[in-house]
Amino acid sequence: MRYPIGIKLEVKTTFVTNKVKMADKVDKDKFYNDLEQKLKDYHKFPSTYIFKFIVPNDLQSLAEVEALFSDKAVVTTRESKTGKYISLTGKEIILQSSEVISVYKNAEKIEGLISL
Repeated sequence: MRYPIGIKLEVKTTFVTNKVKMADKVDKDKFYNDLEQKLKDYHKFPSTYIFKFIVPNDLQSLAEVEALFSDKAVVTTRESKTGKYISLTGKEIILQSSEVISVYKNAEKIEGLISL
């Protein structure tokens, strides 16, 4: 199945750790290559791109995710019902697909982050 603009991302928590096995690296490379191709197929850049992340509700995680975006991005947050997690939506003008890939690669370094 092909996913248009809201491309289904299967990043989940597998990228939480910085210790990556060789097989995982190959899988991540394939994932990012596939994502870049889908972005080229379904998006016309420059355009506004929406990123969605969920992190544990602590100041460190929140600051790390907000640092992924430029000062011009619009970032909104929403706390989970239990207060354990916080979701962040970042809307940013992206000039080319490689910028999207860069944000996701930097995001995978944030402990406990889930990409949607």
